[in-house]
Amino acid sequence: MDFRSVPVAELARRVRGKEVSAREVVTASLERIDALNPDLLAFVAVDAQRALEQAGAVDQIVAAGGDPGPLAGVPIGVKDSEDAAGYPTTFGSELLAGGPPAVHDSVLVARLRAAGAVVVGKTNLPEFAWTAHTSNSLFGTTRNPWARDHSAGGSSGGSAAAVAAGMVPLATGSDGGGSIRIPSACCALSGFKPSHDRVPAGGARAAGWLGLSSKGVLGRTVEDAVVALDAVVGPEPTDLQSLPLPEASWRGALVEPRVPARVAWSPALGYTEVDRSVMAVAERVLGTLDALGADVVEVGTVFDEDPLDDWLTIVSTCLLRTLEPYEARWASVTPVLVSTAERARTLSASRLVRALDRCHEMNLRLVELFRDVRLLVTPTTAGAPPPNSLGGKGVVNGVVDPNWVRLTYPFNMTRSPAATVCAGLTVDHLPVGVQLIGPQHADLVVLRSAAALEQAIGFQAIASV
Repeated sequence: MDFRSVPVAELARRVRGKEVSAREVVTASLERIDALNPDLLAFVAVDAQRALEQAGAVDQIVAAGGDPGPLAGVPIGVKDSEDAAGYPTTFGSELLAGGPPAVHDSVLVARLRAAGAVVVGKTNLPEFAWTAHTSNSLFGTTRNPWARDHSAGGSSGGSAAAVAAGMVPLATGSDGGGSIRIPSACCALSGFKPSHDRVPAGGARAAGWLGLSSKGVLGRTVEDAVVALDAVVGPEPTDLQSLPLPEASWRGALVEPRVPARVAWSPALGYTEVDRSVMAVAERVLGTLDALGADVVEVGTVFDEDPLDDWLTIVSTCLLRTLEPYEARWASVTPVLVSTAERARTLSASRLVRALDRCHEMNLRLVELFRDVRLLVTPTTAGAPPPNSLGGKGVVNGVVDPNWVRLTYPFNMTRSPAATVCAGLTVDHLPVGVQLIGPQHADLVVLRSAAALEQAIGFQAIASV
C-alpha cells in the first residue's frame, strides 16, 4: 500500500466501507516506517502497539455500523513539538529528553483523533523548532527522500520527509517562519499555513511565538491536507485568539479550484536574491497562471527591506522565555539558540513593541497590494534544498547563504494565509516550490488557487524510496 498514490479521503472511505481495515492500513504504515526510517530519520518515536490498538478501535466502530470520521484509520505522524498522549514531547532537545509522556493530546491532535486518525509516532524537528534544517543532537538529521544528502527543510522536516516517503499520508506541523512551507517545498509537497489561529493552539501551554506561529497538517496534495484541516479548524475556549469556524467546508470549496482574475508575481519581494536554478523553475508558473486565465502583474517591491531583525526580536524574546528555566544546562543546547536567547536580554520592551508595530506596517502594505490583486505569488525559498553538510546554511547562486529561506517569515509577521505548491525539479532533480499568499483570513482564496495550480502543473513524480 503506497499512501502517495491514494488520496486521504479515498483511504478513509475504504476503511469506512470495510474494503480494508484500519489495522491493515496502520500495519502498512508501520512496515514502511520500519523499512525506511533508519535511513531517513523522519520519526523519532513509534509505538506500534498503541497505534494498532487505536486502529482496532476504529474497526470496531465500523463493524458496529458507526462512522469513525473523515480520517477513519488514516495513520498520522505528530511533530515532536506537539503533545500526543503516551509520547514524550522533546522539542528535539536534550533538555527535555527522558521526560514523562504527555497525558493529554494537544487540541490539534485530539481533533485529528476524533476524526478517526491514528497516531503512529512523533516526527523529527530542529531543536525547539528554530531552523529550516531538521537536525539535532538528540536524534540526528532527517534526510530528504528526494536526495538523501540534502536537507528536508524545517522545522517540520520530519513530518515532510515522512509524507514524501509514504510512511504516513499526513503529519502535523507548525509554521512560525516558514516551517510548513519550507519543508513542503524541499520535499515536493503542497503545504499550507492557515491564517493565524485558524487551527487553534490552546491547552495548558501558552502560545509559543506571540502570534507568529500557525498550526497545520502536511499532506502530499492540497486536498489531502484540507480533508484533515476541515476536521480541526474552529474556535477553542482555551485559545484567546482562535478564529470562528469557517462558513463553508474547505474541502467542498475545492470542487471547483480556480485562481483569481488578477495575480501579483514578485520574484524576490524587493529585498533579496533568488538562486537562478530556483527561479528558472518558479517562473514557469507564470505561463501556467496565464493559461488558467489570470492576469499576472509583476510587483518588484512588496517590502522595502528584509524584516529579519524584527522577526528575530519577537522570536528571540519567546526563545528566552522557553530556555531561561534551563539556564544551568545551556551547555547542551545548540549554540545559536543560546546566543539568540542571550540577545533577547539586550532588548528593551519598547524594541519588542516596535517589532510588533512592524508587523502592522507590513500588513498595511499587503492591504494596499490586495486592493488591485487577490493573490501574491513568489518562490517559496531563495535556494534549493541545500546539502546536509552545510549544517542548515543554503546556497544562492554559488554563495553559501545562512538565510536561504528569507521569503517566508514576512507572511508570519502579517499573519497571512500562505501555501506552497511544487513547481517542478531543478536540473539537479531537487524540488522547487512556489508560494501563494492571500489577504487576511482569505484561506479559501489561497486553497482554491493552490489546488488549481497544483492540478495545472501536474507534477506527478514521487521520491524513489
